[in-house]
Amino acid sequence: MAEEAAILAGARGQYPKRTLEEAIDKYRQEVVGKKPADRQRADNLRLDALVRDFPWLTGKTFHEISGADLAKWRDTRLKTVLPNTVLREAQLFRPIWTIAIREWKWAGESPWKSIKLPAKGFARKRTSAWTEIRLMLRSAGVTRDTAPLAPTQETAWAMWVSLHTALRSGEILRMSRSTVDLKRKIYTLTEHKTAGVVGARKVPLTTRSLRLLRVLDQAAAAAGRDNYFTISDDSRDVLYRKLRDRVMIDGLHFHDLRATALTWLAKRVDVMTLARISGHKDINLLFNTYYRETEEDIAARL
Repeated sequence: MAEEAAILAGARGQYPKRTLEEAIDKYRQEVVGKKPADRQRADNLRLDALVRDFPWLTGKTFHEISGADLAKWRDTRLKTVLPNTVLREAQLFRPIWTIAIREWKWAGESPWKSIKLPAKGFARKRTSAWTEIRLMLRSAGVTRDTAPLAPTQETAWAMWVSLHTALRSGEILRMSRSTVDLKRKIYTLTEHKTAGVVGARKVPLTTRSLRLLRVLDQAAAAAGRDNYFTISDDSRDVLYRKLRDRVMIDGLHFHDLRATALTWLAKRVDVMTLARISGHKDINLLFNTYYRETEEDIAARL
């Protein structure tokens, strides 16, 4: 009854005295909590940072937040982070107003309409060389024929799988004996970020990736478990950074391995096949963001 009364009051232009922090809590429950685990983690980290670093904004009554308030948040963030980071955060925060206005009736109009967000910057161009990968794999003490035993070795194996499948970290760590069909060479992804695909997405696996996955499959069977990996995405992130920094490799993100894999695969398959592997519906996005072969590389092949 209280919720219905709030909606009716909102319809009359009488908005409840709820803060942005309360809106964030409600948004976490109704929207973020229904996303895949890796997406939940990323969204919650950004929302936590907003509440922690901008109490003057999140403590303000929701319907009283103005474009000037959001512009102040934007300008403050741009002093410490890149424009693309501000854009990603804005893409997460704006839907809070959308659902609060349409469904909760907590405000009448979104203040986001009155501010200008920074232009999108250039996509990252970093890819990995095999020399860098070898350094990290040797530092982790792994070989292709021996299944990983320690968390750091699992991290190194996740790197290997990424380079031969172009899968994201969370997608790799969810691989299991029940989702990977080694005979049909298919990985069934029940949770994915592919726009326009309802339900599971089936990922074709390369011959090189199957050699790795057979080792992981046998190890999982011997241990009596379904999952190929035992580490979480949080642990993988920490261990990857330690492994990378230990061998003094600069600026290589785990996600860059996906771009590296797609750049390598582009030399072996046509663009439509590459899109099927990567899960991209927008070929331009695949080309502009993930295909990172340099002009020098192309000239050397020609």
